[in-house]
Amino acid sequence: MAASSIFMATPITLLRKTPTFSVKCMSQTPQGGEPEISKPATTPTPPQINIPPPPPPAPKVSTKFSDVLAFSGPAPERINGRLAMIGFVSAMAVEVSSGQDVFTQIGNGGVAVFVGTSVVLTLASLVPLFKGVSVQSKSSGLMTSDAELWNGRFAMLGLVALAFTEYVKGSALV
Repeated sequence: MAASSIFMATPITLLRKTPTFSVKCMSQTPQGGEPEISKPATTPTPPQINIPPPPPPAPKVSTKFSDVLAFSGPAPERINGRLAMIGFVSAMAVEVSSGQDVFTQIGNGGVAVFVGTSVVLTLASLVPLFKGVSVQSKSSGLMTSDAELWNGRFAMLGLVALAFTEYVKGSALV
């Protein structure tokens, strides 16, 4: 029976409540000629309940001037996007009401209005950031911080496209 591959399972009950099984392979014998005695198999442990670890605490928001106004910081793109949203809507509103193109609006006192709006909006955007309030913590529902970023990006593109179209056309768009 040395060439056959029959596995024999024999119960081993050595004063235990639950029997364990030992598996012997009869097809091969070790070099010494004696069959090798296998160790008894252990009973499987019940599966453990995996409880996910608690989420890490929110990272502290840096309030350093160089971090807030860094190229990848929270302020520059948001402030530029907010200014672009206000600029695009106001440029279109003035164009519809008076028929002036963007360059005429800038020449008729638009620079002073732009600078004033820029200062007020920049300060209003920076005060919460210097107090350590993150933009993501105040966004929920439909008005998320990502939606504001995308709206600002589209407004920047829209304002540039409006100015370029009016320059090529030579007159107001509307």
